[in-house]
Formats: sequence, structure tokens, C-alpha cells
Amino acid sequence: MVQVCLNGPRGAADGTAVPLTPESLAQAAAEAVAAGATDIHVHPKTPCGQDSLSPRVVAATLEAIRARVSVPVGVTTGAWAEPDPTTRLARVRSWTVLPDHASVNWHEPGAEETAAALIDLGIGVEAGIWSGTDAAARFAVSPLGPKVLRVLAEVTDTETAEASARALLTELGAAHGRPVLLHGEDGGAWPVLRLAGRLGLATRIGLEDTLVLPEGQPALSNAQLVAEALVQFGWSQRSS
Repeated sequence: MVQVCLNGPRGAADGTAVPLTPESLAQAAAEAVAAGATDIHVHPKTPCGQDSLSPRVVAATLEAIRARVSVPVGVTTGAWAEPDPTTRLARVRSWTVLPDHASVNWHEPGAEETAAALIDLGIGVEAGIWSGTDAAARFAVSPLGPKVLRVLAEVTDTETAEASARALLTELGAAHGRPVLLHGEDGGAWPVLRLAGRLGLATRIGLEDTLVLPEGQPALSNAQLVAEALVQFGWSQRSS
């Protein structure tokens, strides 16, 4: 599986290739799926470009994307979008249009409560386990571990990313038997993606994780990143 992460917390300063509005996100999603992506992760944005968990903002983004593609669509619940855990939980419970899945960063305050609320709503949970945090240890003892959709093994180290990725996978161990999606960011994005391919793990790519192609050229779109990821994997679009 190659998930496309369309925008992340990036904004207008990161270039015009980064989609921010519901319409541009829908277009980017359609192009990425045509290039071979089989799942979508998106950060819904306010009109001023800030990540938001607002029911109105989430609904507009999901509806626009689903009008163009039929693959699963997930959103973030990152603390930067709503720092207060109680308010974050209330936002999630007030969603009027539900994503197929949502990521929960297990090292953040309120992670277990947010994950439980998502599960109660029938939304799949992507357990975000960041390198350099205590998330793996917390997840190992979580009663919600066996109930999550998948584990996002997220390598935040950009200098020695492959070594950090292997260490993180060791920390995760059996991961409650849940599928693992391994990915990196910025300078670590492509090395970790290639490692995921060698290990037979799901991965993701997109303008959230990197703004450049493997040789350092600026990426023109999410679709271009997805197409290059499939080349790196040695996959054809059809086999993806």
C-alpha cells in the first residue's frame, strides 16, 4: 500500500504545489490516485491555511475529495490543530462527516481518549508512533492497541533515518499484530520509503513528508511523488 499524504501542516510558504483548499486537495487526490496511491491522508485547512478539526472544515474537505476518488480518506488529529485535549476530543465527537480513518499521535496528551472516541464512531485509528518519543512504550501497553486500523511508524530523524527506522520497528515489536506503515520525512523520506519496500511494509509519500524527488529536484505535485515512489519500489501502477 502506498498512501499519499497530500499537505500536512505545510502552508503557502512551502510553494504552490501544496494543496490547501478543499478543491485543490480534491484535485491533488484524484491525480495521486491515478498515479497509483491507494489511500489518502489529509490535513483539512481553514481559509487562512491553518490545520483544523472543525466539523465544517473537515466535512468540506472530505466531501470534496470523495466526490473525486473512491479510496479511503483519513485526516489528522494532531495536537497542533487543537492543543487542548478536551477541546480536541469534543471536536472529533462533533464531526458531521466522518473520515475512513484518522491518525492519533500516541505521544501526545489525550491520545488514548481521542483514539477511543474515534473507535466508538467507527473511524479507523492510525496509531502514530514517532521515533524519539515514548510512543512505542505507551502503545505496547495500551488496551486499544489490538483495535487500531494500523500503526504509523513515523521516523522523524532526517540524518540517520534508516537506522532510526530499524530501531523504531524493533521498539514496536509485534505491534499488537496490527499492520505497520513505515515512513520518514524531509531528508529521511526517500531512504525510509526504500527500506519499507525492502521489508515489504506499507508506506506513504506526498508533500507532507517531502517537497523533493529522490535526486533533490523540487516535486511538482503529489502525483509525481507517488509515481516516483512506485518506481523506487519497483512496482508498476497496475501492481499497486
